[in-house]
Amino acid sequence: MVVRTSPSVRVRITATVALLVLAGLVVAGVVVYTIESRRLDQQVQAQADGEFAELRAIQDEGTFAAPEALVRQFMATNLPDDDELLIGWWDDHVGAQSPKWDAISRSAWLADAVRPLLATNGSTRLDSDFGELQIGVQSVRQGDRVGALVVVTFLDRARSGLHETMRTYAIVAALALLLVTAMAAWVSGRLLSPLRTLRETADEISETDLSQRLPVTGNDDITALTRTFNGMLGRLEAAFVGQRQFLDDAGHELKTPLTVLRGHLELLDPDDPKEITATRELLLDETDRMARLVGDLILLAKSDRPDFLRLREVDLETLTRDLVTKARGLGDREWVLDEVAAHKLVADEQRLTQAVLQLADNAVKHTRDGDQVAIGSSYGEGVSRLWVRDAGPGVPPPDRQRIFERFGRAAVPPGDEGFGLGLSIVGAIARAHGGSVAVEDAEPRGARFVITLPEEDEWPGS
Repeated sequence: MVVRTSPSVRVRITATVALLVLAGLVVAGVVVYTIESRRLDQQVQAQADGEFAELRAIQDEGTFAAPEALVRQFMATNLPDDDELLIGWWDDHVGAQSPKWDAISRSAWLADAVRPLLATNGSTRLDSDFGELQIGVQSVRQGDRVGALVVVTFLDRARSGLHETMRTYAIVAALALLLVTAMAAWVSGRLLSPLRTLRETADEISETDLSQRLPVTGNDDITALTRTFNGMLGRLEAAFVGQRQFLDDAGHELKTPLTVLRGHLELLDPDDPKEITATRELLLDETDRMARLVGDLILLAKSDRPDFLRLREVDLETLTRDLVTKARGLGDREWVLDEVAAHKLVADEQRLTQAVLQLADNAVKHTRDGDQVAIGSSYGEGVSRLWVRDAGPGVPPPDRQRIFERFGRAAVPPGDEGFGLGLSIVGAIARAHGGSVAVEDAEPRGARFVITLPEEDEWPGS
């Protein structure tokens, strides 16, 4: 059972996308509102300035008996916009208005706002029961007489279109936010589906069943992760199967000498010195066999460790000639140097010597005194090769793969007390060098075991 202490990744991705979209929509709305609000303010001011410019044009075109006559003529020929109130001001009070709006024209705050502006022809803003107002004044002087055109703009009316637009924007933004959030939840669910499958598959995997695999679809990062996970499962399954087989085979091989030891100890007559001596020699021999088996198993177990090899530059020609010299002590055979390669490679010389001598020892077991056993080496196309060729009975094709497995054996010659680990050790040494070992038919008869070694930069994982 999975216990969650925090929201799922899907929820967090969806929430993050929703918050980012919301922030973007809010910022966009604020920017649009600010820009449009300033544009409307400029438009309102330009509209008032246009009224005042027209008043000055009328003044320049004619002669009027009094300022109020000029203002009356302007108001008679101009209609205010829907968000405007035109007021004629003279004798320190409202003399005319268009349209008629006594609630404003008779208010004390209007006079308090207009009087200071008569000298400067400026504008001001104030809050009222009718909303925010902009009051602009353009005075007309004739001698001691002062008149003025007062333009009152209802800013709330002027901004009503903007407010309606922003309400529409808010509705559309909310719908867009819901749509994007839903899409984010759906897309994140699709993207994270392989991860959920991976988790469910991992929950179903047990130590006895590693056969579960994830379905591979698409060609993205999640697909690459799926392939990596499947590859990891394959390697784990192979390792566990190999480990289980290794333990089964090791237990089977150790069972025989342990049974021999126990049986002889149970039947031993402690009062018979001759039997004690004979049993002692037999038990020591079985103990040596067990020690050799354990040593081979430890060597195989170490073959996967990074410190299994001690690499240095090795002269392939010198190594091959030394191997022939060392192999002569393994048996009375006709030891032959097939050919040698003048090449230097990076390898563990001691491990290669161990592998080739193991192949030579195996050749001795399957040949008779005086038979020919050859050792050689070659290099070509970036690959070094070491081989041991014998004149024995050869290896049947069905057994050529099995003999390199742990405890795998083909025909066992008389007197061979091995465990079937020698060739598997050769294979482990070859694989540690990034290479392989194989057996083929020799000419005119016999077997030829070949160790193939690529250059170091071509090793797997290099």
